[in-house]
Amino acid sequence: MTSEAAVLDRVIDELVDRIGGAVQRDADLGPLTTYRVGGPAAALVTARDASTLASVASVLVDTDVPILPIGRGSNLLVADAGYAGVVVQLGEHFEVVEIEDTRVWAGAAAKLPVVARQAVHAGLTGLEWAVGVPGSVGGAVRMNAGGHGAEVADSLAVVELVDFRAGQLVERDATDLALSYRSSALDDSDLVVRARFDLEVGDIDDGEKRLAEIVQWRRANQPGGQNAGSVFTNPEGDSAGRLIDTAGGKGLRVGSAEVSTKHANFIQADEGGSAGDILALMGEVQRLVFDTHGIELHTETHLVGFPDDDPETER
Repeated sequence: MTSEAAVLDRVIDELVDRIGGAVQRDADLGPLTTYRVGGPAAALVTARDASTLASVASVLVDTDVPILPIGRGSNLLVADAGYAGVVVQLGEHFEVVEIEDTRVWAGAAAKLPVVARQAVHAGLTGLEWAVGVPGSVGGAVRMNAGGHGAEVADSLAVVELVDFRAGQLVERDATDLALSYRSSALDDSDLVVRARFDLEVGDIDDGEKRLAEIVQWRRANQPGGQNAGSVFTNPEGDSAGRLIDTAGGKGLRVGSAEVSTKHANFIQADEGGSAGDILALMGEVQRLVFDTHGIELHTETHLVGFPDDDPETER
């Protein structure tokens, strides 16, 4: 056993001692993602409340054990070999949404479409775009999710997060997160617990109409099934989907993975498929677009458990 594996085992043993049933060893991660593929995590912690998170932070502080916060798994591809680290998922306690005047406090486990609808029903505007994003608030903050001409950075004011490396809960202004197109300064050691969005007063009827338009657009233009949304970020001034489509990428298949014939920037996974096939297909699409257009596509999907120097695709 390597020294890293020994440290990981010791950390998991300590987590079990402290929080018992909240820890699951060798937990299958595939079902926790929208691709529904990938291997197990060494340990999965389901944090039911703040005290559980505090215990996890106290165990992980000052260690080099890999940590992965996971929300709804809508932007993750987990390697078939799994993840040699501790995965932390927030429970129902962290799905609470509270609205006061024009401020919306949303737990990191809250579903974005739910938050969008609650904000509209409260007579607020600014989060309608989120009804079309099947992720959680925490994941959306980390990647500065967006759509329909808007993004998290437009209304995010404050986040509360657990810094596992420092072993403490901290509050940070949105201006400190370096939010940019589909990225932020947050990394795997930062777990968002709650976020505050500052919105504007809106018209409920107008908001409901906008929600319906976005839902209808999504159903008409994006595929369902086993996928993780947009695979590649859009190059400046262009669309990754258009580049893949015009390069002839629609319908391209590697094993159990296929580029969607409905939207070229989506990859569909077959039931019981392989993460390795999806990763290889990402690489094939990148090569195809570069050979056709001379443009290098970069992945939006967060890759978990793959070697840092994997040549198949950009991290």
